[in-house]
Amino acid sequence: MKAGNAITRRAAIAAGSAILAAPGVARAQEEKLSVRLDFSPWGVQAAMHLAETRGWFREAGLAVDVQDGRGSGNTLQLVNAGQADVGQIQVGLVAQAREQGATLRAFAGFGRRTDLSVLVDRDSPIQRVQDFRGKSIVVFAASPWAPFIDAWLRAGGLDRTSVNVMFVDPAALWGTYTAKRADGLMSTTPSALPVAEKPRPSKAIQADDAGVAFPSYGLVATDATLRARGPALKRLVATQQRAWVHLAANPDDGVEAMIRQRPDAKLDRDVLRAQIRLTIEFFDTPATKGRAIGWQAEQDWTAALRALEAAGAIKAGWKAGDYFTNDLVG
Repeated sequence: MKAGNAITRRAAIAAGSAILAAPGVARAQEEKLSVRLDFSPWGVQAAMHLAETRGWFREAGLAVDVQDGRGSGNTLQLVNAGQADVGQIQVGLVAQAREQGATLRAFAGFGRRTDLSVLVDRDSPIQRVQDFRGKSIVVFAASPWAPFIDAWLRAGGLDRTSVNVMFVDPAALWGTYTAKRADGLMSTTPSALPVAEKPRPSKAIQADDAGVAFPSYGLVATDATLRARGPALKRLVATQQRAWVHLAANPDDGVEAMIRQRPDAKLDRDVLRAQIRLTIEFFDTPATKGRAIGWQAEQDWTAALRALEAAGAIKAGWKAGDYFTNDLVG
């Protein structure tokens, strides 16, 4: 899929309209929002950094504190505890969090197609889950992959006796794979594939090919924040719609914005550019095609919740509408 094709003309119009929907915002009274990202800088964060460097937050009457994170799970906990207003994370984690008493909800979904995958050598004969028999795969315990590992293996007639699933500390994940101490690496395609390009050229075996459904990156907040800060959050979504429309045609602008915002992070331009493009490739599902950027389909959430229930990660009795809202997507 071409990156530009993932952002439809209809979505672009929606983004522009949403920005214009708040003409009376006084810049002297910019509303403060803290946005905690998922991790250290990588391509999925380009829209936040672009909106900051282009002044689009200020135009929307916002003063946004964009914070680096230490994993989607950690960001989720901080937002649920009220230590950040908004989290940009893999929104599929909301289901398990609410199961455990969290009050989070996804109010915009950008990566609406499942991007979980297993990286293997580019020239490997492995094409599907069945081909991992006798192989080793490395992952970390808090990975979004964790609840799906056994269900994914079962889809190929495998289990942990026929595949060596190696759990390591997140800091050791890449070293284990690039040193070829594992045949595969469980991660997400947009984040991992470009990073692997130089040390170990790889291809991605997509999890959704084996029936795994898991909404990827978007924005979350607590129900209380959604009620109290709705207008500001709607303007935040609009800035991100505007940024992603721009990035679809101009990914290098996102690269430069990230390097400008994080000059000490030693970011690789080629990696960032590829991550931005791949992120956009995962924006659409059949149920969201033609919809505004950030709009989430109940059909996709239902598929994800069924997959999580089948994996034993959540209990039966859920309602898809409890986990997301489209009220703030213009």
